[in-house]
Amino acid sequence: MRIALHQPDIAGNVGTILRLAACLGAGVDLIEPMGFPWGERALRRAGMDYAGAVDVVRHADWAAFRAATAGRIVLATTAGAMPLYEARFRGDDVLLFGSEGAGVPADVHDAADVRVRVPMRAGFRS
Repeated sequence: MRIALHQPDIAGNVGTILRLAACLGAGVDLIEPMGFPWGERALRRAGMDYAGAVDVVRHADWAAFRAATAGRIVLATTAGAMPLYEARFRGDDVLLFGSEGAGVPADVHDAADVRVRVPMRAGFRS
């Protein structure tokens, strides 16, 4: 499984995902443009020393990512009908998250093979 981030805005969040991916043994795809310069100190700080243990692939844009991706794209979205806990994942799935500020555009949403939502407790937001 891989984790893909579509045009992430915040370096610290990407670093946190890199740390999580290292612990899970998952690769990470970063779909540009990003809202920060690659290698920013906040990215390194949040990723701690785990970033070097992750297979990170940077893609120039959505089209480049699609061309390089063979597995199903599983989009985490507030519009997903299926709760994350009910999804049946495959080993080659790519779990896609949108940017912190904008999510993903309609064409990316439409291209997803599966759409899941992460259930949230009332009164909380991600």
